[in-house]
Amino acid sequence: MTTTPSTPDRALFIRHDEAEYLPGLGVHLYADHDMTGGKLSANRATLPAGTDGPPPHFHTTSAELFYLLDGTLRVLAGEQIHTMHAGDFLLVPPTMVHAWAAAPDAAADVLIVFTPGIERFEYFRMGERLRRGEGDPLEILRTQHRFDNHFVDSPLWHASLADAAAGERPSRH
Repeated sequence: MTTTPSTPDRALFIRHDEAEYLPGLGVHLYADHDMTGGKLSANRATLPAGTDGPPPHFHTTSAELFYLLDGTLRVLAGEQIHTMHAGDFLLVPPTMVHAWAAAPDAAADVLIVFTPGIERFEYFRMGERLRRGEGDPLEILRTQHRFDNHFVDSPLWHASLADAAAGERPSRH
């Protein structure tokens, strides 16, 4: 993929079939912070039914926008669990703990945008390598500050995942 960073007089245009694709994560990389002058970072994640996204975490500087293109996505946002359907929009502000997973009975196809932009491409590439068994999983923890991805525990999220696996449906918020 050849891209020219966005500037005040040049738009950033990425064709879907030219975006870098990480098959182990099901992620298409569209725009990283350095390509947008720090304005945003964007990727698209496709999760098979019942697949977890990242564990509970927060970002100190960026809001994270979720726009569900298709399927059903369950999202922890603070102390609420939201069930998103195609066309739903969710904005998680900086410092709010969040996590997400495809519903047990439906895949999810979600556009994710961070604003202001933070370094995501190398973070996802690291996740792809680790998924293949290449490298030390503790690398994720050692890079929390670099990638502004800070992991925390959430008993609410763990209980929600267990309930979903058992077939209970949370209320739609």
